[in-house]
Amino acid sequence: MTLNQTSMTVSDVINAHFDTLTRAEKQLATSLLDNYPVSGLGSITTVAENARVSTPTVARMVQKLGYRGFPDFQSHLHQELEATLSNPISKHDRWAANAPGTHILNRFADAIMGNLRQTLSQLDLADFDGATALIANRKRSVYIVGGRITKALADYLFTHLQVVRPNVTQLSPIPSAWPQYVLNMKAGDVVVIFDIRRYEHEMETFARIARERGVEIVLFTDQWASPIAKLAAHVFRIHIEAPSAWDSSVVTLFVVEALIEAVQSANWSETKERMRTLEELVAASRLFRKPG
Repeated sequence: MTLNQTSMTVSDVINAHFDTLTRAEKQLATSLLDNYPVSGLGSITTVAENARVSTPTVARMVQKLGYRGFPDFQSHLHQELEATLSNPISKHDRWAANAPGTHILNRFADAIMGNLRQTLSQLDLADFDGATALIANRKRSVYIVGGRITKALADYLFTHLQVVRPNVTQLSPIPSAWPQYVLNMKAGDVVVIFDIRRYEHEMETFARIARERGVEIVLFTDQWASPIAKLAAHVFRIHIEAPSAWDSSVVTLFVVEALIEAVQSANWSETKERMRTLEELVAASRLFRKPG
């Protein structure tokens, strides 16, 4: 396979080749991406009919993408789908069956460094800068929400951004409360969403409602991409695999910290004044012990 496709999703491969496709192949590619990955899981005839192209067009395009044929193309889709639906027990069993005979610290270090390299190689700098500009714009209110596991990352981002700029809100972890936050959102406001595999239905519904109100979405997700990616202005697709029953948040936190610094630096003079005032308030509250 070409273009280092072993570390790319099928949608990545389609997008990478899109400009080289014929008109009919682009029509097919668009059809596949519109309801990805389900749209590619039917028979070759069904896939062709849904895209309103011929069966030979499907066969030609998947080979042009670097797959050996339609069965190979579908095999990759099934592997992706299986990976996104993996629960902690099945993840642990898969890693345990293939674990090398080295210490867990070494296996984790290798996995995390690999995640970092793959994430950085695929991270769009324009996306990063665009997300920074949205979040740094003080005319926009910023809302932050995470899922069952990623709420810890949302809390970390919120804790820093509320120091960096005003009008930052962390949503309650209870989905039934989210409509009350949407009530206060204006067109142009920003919602930062964390949604990794075993994607949460309530999160997708919330994102859709917010987007319909003109809210801009910045999404932190995994390499397979949450369905919310279709609604987001900027998407950070981060590699999260680790030799564990759990996904790794290390690289996600790395990108979050880089984003915090970028937002902080974008309006440093105002941020510095907020920090100075906050330090005065902290000193007055005697929150921390003084040295000596």
